[in-house]
Amino acid sequence: MAAYVMGMNAKLYYGAAAAALGAMTELSNVKDLTVTLDAGEADITTRANSGWRATAATLREATVTWDMVWASTGVGATGFAAIKTAYLAGTTLELAVLDGSSIVAGNQGLKGAFSFTSFSESQPLEEGITVSVTAKLTTFSEWVSV
Repeated sequence: MAAYVMGMNAKLYYGAAAAALGAMTELSNVKDLTVTLDAGEADITTRANSGWRATAATLREATVTWDMVWASTGVGATGFAAIKTAYLAGTTLELAVLDGSSIVAGNQGLKGAFSFTSFSESQPLEEGITVSVTAKLTTFSEWVSV
């Protein structure tokens, strides 16, 4: 087994609210994807800390951004429609962002309910139409470890 994981082998799954991983469907028209995990900060500095500032992590947040090929028909059309519909309706979908297939032991990633805050279309002259999507975690389900 390789000591690294290639991005092309990663998977993004979507499903209805609170869907189990096995009931979720792969979003197959994804290009580049980024998961950003951040935490807020609280200053907990005291005089006893020898002049050093002390910081504690507070609330965490997760943002997933990705580009996908515009797919009105054919491969990826169902997933594309689900994301577009959730964005337009202001509803959430369950997403699982894994470093590989959901049926291969050892793969892992974030799973939870996400709301969609951006659905930006790009129409370059000599490329296919793409959509840049931003999804923000509303309910953390679990850190999946297959």
